[in-house]
Amino acid sequence: MWNILVEIFQNQEVRAVILLSLQVSTSAVLVGMLLGIPVGAVIGLFNFPGRKLVIALIYTMMGFPPVLIGVVVYLLLSRQGILGEWELLFTPSAMIIAQVILVTPIIAGLTLSAVYAKEKIFAETAQSLGANRFQLVWALIKESRKGIWAAVATAFGRALSEVGAVMLVGGNIEGHTRVMTTAIILETRKGNFEVGLALGIVLLFLSFIINSFLMVGMLRGIQGGGRGW
Repeated sequence: MWNILVEIFQNQEVRAVILLSLQVSTSAVLVGMLLGIPVGAVIGLFNFPGRKLVIALIYTMMGFPPVLIGVVVYLLLSRQGILGEWELLFTPSAMIIAQVILVTPIIAGLTLSAVYAKEKIFAETAQSLGANRFQLVWALIKESRKGIWAAVATAFGRALSEVGAVMLVGGNIEGHTRVMTTAIILETRKGNFEVGLALGIVLLFLSFIINSFLMVGMLRGIQGGGRGW
């Protein structure tokens, strides 16, 4: 197994697959953060008509089957779809779109939970100090940062391990849209179980390393009693 792992890292094509996996997942999570964190914070903080319905929809979307997301994105980006003229199907961009749809509800839902847990205690204090709505949302996001870091780490792990949606919209094209998870499936189907297992170990190792960095902020906040990022 060790020899196979060494050969994998020495293989230029495999390194390209690993790099593409990281690029796609990181891009999707960054976009998901830009969308999900503000949405989750606002929903967790403010009451508005239909709020309960929106929360129910977000929590429902957190459990969406990835294959279903892949089918929807495939139909949208196909030649007959409303976005077909963009010609994004079977490209890394299509894979990023699918993963954004996958991870954004996760980030929004977990951010919502983290913010809501702090809202009753923190909101009255911030408002008494004269904070406006924007300042209140930003301060509450900072106060809920440990839960938000956990949300981002969860989303990244989900994105990096995703296979169904990215295979549908990416096509698992060698040298173009092949990522770690689709490469594992391909090698397993070919009967190269040792290679598939070795790739799985690499995927698990990368996930551990990246999530460890993501959790540093949360752990520092816990050890520091909640001070700073």
